[in-house]
Amino acid sequence: MGQGCKRLLGSLAMTSAWPNLTDLLLPAGVEAPIGLVGAPLGKGSVTPGRCDLAPAALRAVLRRIGRYDIDSGRELAAEIADIGDLDIADHEIENATGPIREAVAASVGRHALTVLVGGNNAVTRPGLLGMADALGLPLERCGLITLDAHFDLRGLDDGLSNGNPVRALRADGLPGANIVQIGLAPFANSKAMHDDALAGGHLVITARQVREQGMNEAIDRALDRLEAMEAILVDCDIDVIDRSQFPAAPGARPDGIRAHDFFTATRRLTALDRVRVIDLTEWDPPLDPTDLSALTAGRWLAEAIAGVERRR
Repeated sequence: MGQGCKRLLGSLAMTSAWPNLTDLLLPAGVEAPIGLVGAPLGKGSVTPGRCDLAPAALRAVLRRIGRYDIDSGRELAAEIADIGDLDIADHEIENATGPIREAVAASVGRHALTVLVGGNNAVTRPGLLGMADALGLPLERCGLITLDAHFDLRGLDDGLSNGNPVRALRADGLPGANIVQIGLAPFANSKAMHDDALAGGHLVITARQVREQGMNEAIDRALDRLEAMEAILVDCDIDVIDRSQFPAAPGARPDGIRAHDFFTATRRLTALDRVRVIDLTEWDPPLDPTDLSALTAGRWLAEAIAGVERRR
């Protein structure tokens, strides 16, 4: 055998022996603390794109994300039941809502945390409704935290879109006081939406406030507001991150929050027993010809797993 072949085989052996997140993926139906639901919803986006490709892109990058956290000295071990992707890529939002809601409800009934991977931001509404269904909770006992550059309060007159899941949830009966929105960006929202959020009782924390006061302060304020909520969904719209750090988000802008703060929020929030669902939305893989966005999304999942492992 030539030296080149020997080096290649040695490299492959080292790669297969390197613990990575794919080690933690198990088939649907097994007992695991985390359930993964792919919701490749692409239709109904204000800015058309290919967010439907994100669940597959996330799975593909997991072999490049290691399990060892050098800062804590711990290796991730919490397993993930991969429920697969729902057959909704060609569905309009109205037709996709039921399947997403049912899949999330089934996952919440089996797992401590459900990871819902969109797809566009319209998956957030059925995600929260499914969480409430599984736990038998009225919406008044559920909370929503959005990490998002936008309010998502566009009107409903033209139907559901990725620009109005928060508006739709309020119409469903989710009280505005149960909504915390973190990372709102300047020149990316309207005054009417801002006024509506404040009048509705939302806790609004801008991207600038996150930078000046720190993400931990923002999370402290969020948890104080939602202290009485029995279950919380965390919506991670990837466009909250500065566009230079996540180019594959069509709605992202310069001067968003840092990826570091995004990871901090993810780990802190998933460490809470009351956080039953976390979603990742608005990732449009073809927009980034590099692997930066994919690696950031993979790291997000690692942070969510690390958070679950901090639960008692």
